Amino acid sequence: MRVLMFFFSLLLTSASALNITRDTPLTKTFSQVLDVILSQDKVLLVWVEVRAKVVAPLMRVVVWVCLAMSVMMFVEALFMGLVSLVVKVLKMRPEKRYRWEAMRGDDDDAEMGHCEFPMVLIQIPMYNEKEVYKLSIGAACGLSWPSDRMIVQVLDDSTDLTVKELVELECKIWASKGMNINYEVRDNRKGYKGGALREGMEHPYVQQCDFVAIFDADFQPEADFLMRTIPFLKYNSEIALVQARWEFVNSKKCMMTRVQKMSLDYHFKVEQEAGSSTFAFFGFNGTAGVWRISALNEVGGWMDRTTVEDMDLAVRASLKGWNFVYVGDLKVKSELPSTFKAYRYQQHRWTCGAANLFRKMAVEIVKAKEVSLWKKFYVLYSFFLVRKVVAHIVTFFFYCIVIPTSVLIPEVKIPVWGVVHIPTTITLLNAIRNPSSIHLLVFWVVFENVMSMHRMKATLIGLFEAGGVDEWVVTEKLGDALLAKSETGLLPEKPPIRLRDRLNFSELALGIFLLLCASYDVAYGNNYYYVYIYLQATAFFIMGFGYVGTSGPNS
Repeated sequence: MRVLMFFFSLLLTSASALNITRDTPLTKTFSQVLDVILSQDKVLLVWVEVRAKVVAPLMRVVVWVCLAMSVMMFVEALFMGLVSLVVKVLKMRPEKRYRWEAMRGDDDDAEMGHCEFPMVLIQIPMYNEKEVYKLSIGAACGLSWPSDRMIVQVLDDSTDLTVKELVELECKIWASKGMNINYEVRDNRKGYKGGALREGMEHPYVQQCDFVAIFDADFQPEADFLMRTIPFLKYNSEIALVQARWEFVNSKKCMMTRVQKMSLDYHFKVEQEAGSSTFAFFGFNGTAGVWRISALNEVGGWMDRTTVEDMDLAVRASLKGWNFVYVGDLKVKSELPSTFKAYRYQQHRWTCGAANLFRKMAVEIVKAKEVSLWKKFYVLYSFFLVRKVVAHIVTFFFYCIVIPTSVLIPEVKIPVWGVVHIPTTITLLNAIRNPSSIHLLVFWVVFENVMSMHRMKATLIGLFEAGGVDEWVVTEKLGDALLAKSETGLLPEKPPIRLRDRLNFSELALGIFLLLCASYDVAYGNNYYYVYIYLQATAFFIMGFGYVGTSGPNS
């Protein structure tokens, strides 16, 4: 009731500011309604009693559940942060933990010298990649590795016939230069990327290969990529995967790409490093990595039961006792999604797929016999439950729903350590590994909170296998178009975007809710939650009106 009184007071104040007198019908109506509300003392008393006896107790339970999940996130972030910090301070490079020797050939006898080099397959899956196909194919063909010990396989699932012709032509050009390159297509897109990779491994010429390196269409490895990664696999028979770090060519394109870089840098510098250094396990990132083909075959190869076929493969390989190595100082250039639409689709696929894989593999992980109890606990609890489920739920539900709602229920008090200390510490742990982006921390926090709305939805869809669980939309890349913009200041001309196409109604709705909660807190609250809530509401409005990211060809 107090909330309604507050809202009607706001309306009357606005009317007064607009010089609308009490004689106008609109003002009289508002005054009459407010008088009715004020006269209903019994109704107000009933609401206060219901709020105290029913709403507040339920809210307290919700708050403490959220606080428990926050503590889980805090402990996990602290553990990973300490591990990655120790690795950095003590310079525990993977070359020191595993046997690693530089690849050498016999310059006097090229044929005999090349025998030391294992046969490597390079897979490049792509789908209508008009803007980037030349970059990825050129980078793969430019790797420093004997040409007779390397096979490049372009897996083209494109539905655009013009793009298919261009990709095939590019492959023929490299083949004419002596490169062993194969252009492979199929008559369907079953399994999407995972299906393409699986069918690519079925070609007869793959049987002569020992290892397979995978690069998405927008990834451009440096020439020494294989020279840096293959020795880990060649000299350490227990290693199945070597993962490199991603580097972003367009990280400074806009604010959205800057905050994406912060999140992904934390993922690689902290999460991947911690997993590699403690349990020799982490989620394969789907690209910029090299697999031992025998390990891949042992665990059943690529599966398309979820939208995270890369993570699926990594978990199955880990449960068979295989180890993974993350090489943090080996970077591969790639492109961040620079349109909000593309980023939302990407995050839905990653988040929903991970939650769905957790649902499908939880029992299998518990029953695994080839790994220790501690490793199973790490995979189940740390990797899946905390990072792939709890983190997305608590980030949105607690910080964007529960805390703002609590200002409307004065009987509920949230401990300061849950509202301030824990989130601040987690944020600072991120900042420590991203010192160059510390000035963007506030933007990063509010942006991630907005995105957590989509991630929580995707998490629940994955856990309960609701509609959209298998949704796969290829992340849009701008590639040459992005380069053209950097040189000319303009993207290729396209039709103007209509206002209704820019609007994101779920973000706008949350923005309105937060704005009202913050205003109520200013008027009736006795804390300073409104400072944060106003800031978060602003972020929801900015993204709700579409003023985030760049304008891509298909935006």
